[in-house]
Order: sequence, then C-alpha cells, then structure tokens
Amino acid sequence: METLASLADGFIVAFTVQNLFLALLGCFLGTLMGALPGLGPANGVAILIPIAFSLGLGPTPSLILLTSVYYGAMYGGRISSILLNIPGDEPAMMTCLDGYPMAQQGKAGEALSLSGIASFVGAFFATWGLVLLAPQLVKVALLFGPAEYFVLFTLAFATLGGISSTNQAKSAFAAALGLAIAMIGVDTQTGVQRFTFGEMHLFDGIDFLIAIVGLFALSEVFIFLEHHRGGAAGKAGAMQIGSLMPDMATLKRCVPTMGRSTVIGFIAGVLPGAGASLGSFLSYSLEKQIVDRDGKTFGKGDPRGVVAPEVGNNAASGGALVPMLALGVPGSGTTAVLLAVLLSLNITPGPLLFTNNPDVVWGLIAALFIGNFMLLALNIPMVGLFTRVLLVPTRILMPVVAMISFVGIYGISGSTFDLTLMVGFGLLGWVLRKLDVPLVPVILGILLGNQMEVNLRRAMTISDGDWTALFASPLAIGLWIVAITGFVLPIILGRRIKSGIEAQRPHEAVSDGD
Repeated sequence: METLASLADGFIVAFTVQNLFLALLGCFLGTLMGALPGLGPANGVAILIPIAFSLGLGPTPSLILLTSVYYGAMYGGRISSILLNIPGDEPAMMTCLDGYPMAQQGKAGEALSLSGIASFVGAFFATWGLVLLAPQLVKVALLFGPAEYFVLFTLAFATLGGISSTNQAKSAFAAALGLAIAMIGVDTQTGVQRFTFGEMHLFDGIDFLIAIVGLFALSEVFIFLEHHRGGAAGKAGAMQIGSLMPDMATLKRCVPTMGRSTVIGFIAGVLPGAGASLGSFLSYSLEKQIVDRDGKTFGKGDPRGVVAPEVGNNAASGGALVPMLALGVPGSGTTAVLLAVLLSLNITPGPLLFTNNPDVVWGLIAALFIGNFMLLALNIPMVGLFTRVLLVPTRILMPVVAMISFVGIYGISGSTFDLTLMVGFGLLGWVLRKLDVPLVPVILGILLGNQMEVNLRRAMTISDGDWTALFASPLAIGLWIVAITGFVLPIILGRRIKSGIEAQRPHEAVSDGD
C-alpha cells in the first residue's frame, strides 16, 4: 500500500501542464529519432541532453523529457525495420524477420500497429515491474558497505559487454579508458593534480555530459562526413501502408505471445549487461519454438513474430531502469546516459534515492505510465507522418545534430574549451567505432570511476589496508561470482547467440547504426 501511495504522489507531480507537455514532446521526438537508422535511444537521449539543460528545466521535468525520448525511441526503432528491413538499432533486428515480409504483403500498417500495441504492453507491464521491484531491491542495497559497492561497480564493468558481445577484450579496454578519463582532475582526498598537464580547465575533471554528447552525437556526424551519405534514410514512400488496425482474431492470437515475451524481456533488462538485444532475441526464439517448431510461418510474415521481439525489447527497456534507480548501476547503454543526467542534477541514484528524492523518482515513474499511453495514441494514427521521417536526407539531419550539440553544451558551460573538448571526444568516438570498440563502457568508466575509487579507499581505510575485506561478506562473495560469470559467459556463449541472431536475420537487412 505504501508503494501505491507513493505512486499516487508521483502522478500528482507528473500531472502538471509543463510535465505533460514535456512527456508528449519527448515521446514524439524519441519516435522520430528511433525511426532513423543509426541513431537509436542512446544517441537520441544524448542529443537532447544539452536542450534539457539549456532550457533550465528542473530535475523532474528534465528526466521526464529524456526518459520519454528513451521509451519513444524504442517504439520508433520498429518503423524502418518493418518498412525498409533496416533496423533502427540492434534490438529492432528481430522485428525485421516478420515485419518486412508483412509489409511486402501489403500489411505494413497492420504490422506497425501491432508493433505499437506490443511495445505498449511490454513497456506498461515493465513499468509496473519497476514499481514493485525497485523498492524491494533498495532494501537489499541498504546492506551494502564500501566493499560491497566497489564489487557492485566491478560487476557493472564485468557484465557490460553483454551476452551478445563479440569481443570482451574491447569492452574491457573501453572500460579502462573510461576509468583513466575519470582520474583526470584534482584528487579529492590528497588534493594532488592528476593528468591535468597544468590546464586549469581540467582541475575539476571532465564533465561527463561533454563526453556523452561528443562520443555519441558528434561521432555520428563524423561517420556521416566520412561516408558522405547525402541521400535519404530510406525510401518508405513507395511502401503501401494498407489497413492500420489488425483484426480481433489476430490480436487474440498474439495475447499469449505478449505475456511470455513481457516476462522474458523484463528479466533480460534487469540483468546488468543483458539489455534489450537479448530480450528481443530470446523472446523471438522462444516464441518460434512454442508456436512454430516446423518453421512454416515465422520469418514469412507471422504477426506473432513481430509482437514477440517488440514486447521483449520494450519490457527490457523498463527493466533496465530497475538497477539504475535502485542501485545506481545502469542495466543498458541508454540508462548509463540517464545515470549521467541524474548525477549532473546532483541526484545520486541508489538505495537512498527513494528516501531523499521521492518526488523525482515517483514523478518519473508516473510519467512513464503517462508516456506509454501517449505513445500508443501517437503511434497508430500518426504512422504516415513517422514514415515520412525516413525520407529526410542525412545531409540535413547531421548538421542539425551538430548544431544542437554545440549550442547546447555552450549554453550549459559558456566555455569554448568545453566545445573543443567535445570535438575531441567526437573524434575519439569516431575512432573507437571504426575499431568496433563499444562506447558505453567508456561512459560508464567516466561516470562510476570516482565512486569506485572512493569506495575502494573507504574499504581499505576501514580494514586497515587488508585487501581480503573485499571478499569478507557473503554479499560481496555473491557479487564476485556474478561478476566473474558475467564476464566469462559472453566469451563462451556470445558468438553462439550472435550467430543465432545473424542466422535468423534476413540477408538483405543491413544496419546503418552502431
């Protein structure tokens, strides 16, 4: 009852004209960005961070805007998958398998509406899972001391590559690079300058917002400049949309699929490092085993083959918010970006968040419920508009992204040095992406590096320098086991799952993204 009362208070916070408008705006912009191949939710949120901060929005409105973009981008990723056979991001890859065949059969509108309904179901029930699970996880988190927090951060890095990772060594290198960047600045304990090279602007360290916008948004611009892609994102205008609403018989057939995929996706989201890609893949694979063992309908335009991955990846998106809010450990790349937003607003995610900032966290959760209904209302009647976004030339889109990045960061800091630093991070992101090094571990290293160091020092101080304190409690030992398993398991199973995704994906589906 206490949880429901807190949620009711959150609805009071969310139900203001400003917050409702921001939720609607975020859902709309997120859907547009998700529809464009290559951007995806993490880039979409990163691009809009400067706008949220330059407008001077408070903590709750800023988070409502950016999480609405997050949910909207997850919805929007299906549009190019169904119409063009080009996934907007990796979790949308599985939607291509049956979505594009449905579009070829003149059922594009039905496929888009089904995926919109499936996305709503997955996100809606995942948000309820967030309501029920996060406060319980907070009670467990209160048992954490400095040693346990250090191990928890280690777990976050160990599992960051995810089950679908192709190279854990590159993930480890990226995390080490992020930790090295986090060390720049004045040591808070000794007052000694570290890696500042006498540059006054680096005494306070590197602002992670600059790093995020540079690594995600500007690197996308540099990749565009490298390939000189001047055409439109796609040619959706030639595709026949057809009827927008599936019949009741089709919806009834999809109900069991929605139930199973919601559970699988949510669990995949809660597990650090698993994320929406695994939720989408497992949901589709399980559904295929249950309802189409002979392979007669899946891959040929079965509506359940559209519903399963869409429910799975959206449920995983909601599940990834659970460890971020309750433990301060992001469950996905986009929640790592949202974690940076919380920290920049002087809000510390973790067990005390629900006590110290109940208006922020419960207002945010209430806004997620509202945003889901807004997305459902937007996505079905406005399918025609969103498909037109695929005709926007990238030569127009990318300069807009660059302009938003520069104006937003300068509006926040007013420093030309920060703009130069952002360009440097953009070039770094471009190089890392060319080398197939993931960007999220770099961001997480910058975000968690200082907290990881502080907790390690506290643990050593309390134990008088005894390193066995990091293995002293059953909770710490359990976290170490999970961390080691999470790092080793992708090495064993990663290639198998990745090859499974590629084997089931149509040969002509080519992602333009990261």
